[in-house]
Amino acid sequence: MAVMNEAVGRWDSEYHAPVLATEVVGLLAGAGCVLDGTLGGGGHSLALLEGGAARVIGIDRDPSALEAARTRLASFGDRFTALEGNYAYPDRIAALDGVVFDGIILDLGVSSRQLDDESRGFSFRPGAPLDMRMGNDADADAATLLADEREEELTRIFREYADEPKAGRLAREIVRRRQTHPLTTSDDLVNAIRGALGARTDAGDFARIFQAVRIAVNSELRDLDRALPALRARLAPGGTFLVIAYHSGEDRIVKNAFRDWSTACICPPKQPFCTCRGKPLGSLLTRKAMVAGPEETRRNVRSRSARLRGYRHGA
Repeated sequence: MAVMNEAVGRWDSEYHAPVLATEVVGLLAGAGCVLDGTLGGGGHSLALLEGGAARVIGIDRDPSALEAARTRLASFGDRFTALEGNYAYPDRIAALDGVVFDGIILDLGVSSRQLDDESRGFSFRPGAPLDMRMGNDADADAATLLADEREEELTRIFREYADEPKAGRLAREIVRRRQTHPLTTSDDLVNAIRGALGARTDAGDFARIFQAVRIAVNSELRDLDRALPALRARLAPGGTFLVIAYHSGEDRIVKNAFRDWSTACICPPKQPFCTCRGKPLGSLLTRKAMVAGPEETRRNVRSRSARLRGYRHGA
């Protein structure tokens, strides 16, 4: 789907630039009630409301994001509702009881505001606290995770979430350092990364490792795995489910789920008789992930890693 030049950047705000917003509006055209499960600053919600969605319900774990979105979208009145909660647990949000959606959008990861706010501790800027919690529901911050997790678990986090070939060495370095000095700021983790991976590490290495810690702090992959079937159950017949992922692990979970839901038989290949549902639950909207065009990537460098996948629920 081509991106209209005049629409690129139209829904950006100081809080966040919504990625692939034009594509999202196009894929959700005609939807009545839409769930924006990762509300952020409300960019996708604004695009959907202006694009004709009758109603948008946005949820977010971050109280500051909710406040920004409510202020920004106040002019839409009761067409827009903002609720605090985690998209992985829609059953815990009382206001969603019995609500069925014509469309659902998840824009994973963190917002530009969260990354740019040093007090939130998502970046590796000097002196930033090792926090990284997206909301008040996180079990512990990054400093606590790095202080308490066993070496084996830290190794798994760096290997699986950062694709770090020297994950074991980095985990050992962190365990060694924390015995004499707790890791409480970005500088502490950056120095541990340099100590384990060498002085020639660069911003790309720091970004990968910090992202891996953030994913672990917020249980992002576990929550996504749980959220997909829970939210699919809230889709009306013919409803559309869209997910924008920025991490290979996230995208793999989404790709596999949407593919399985769109497949008639999911039994093991050598099983002689079908014992599964025997029919697809819906169909793929995107055979390949949609990516941001050159104009969007020039305007918003963070859109370069975005992958948008879509599924349409069966009647």
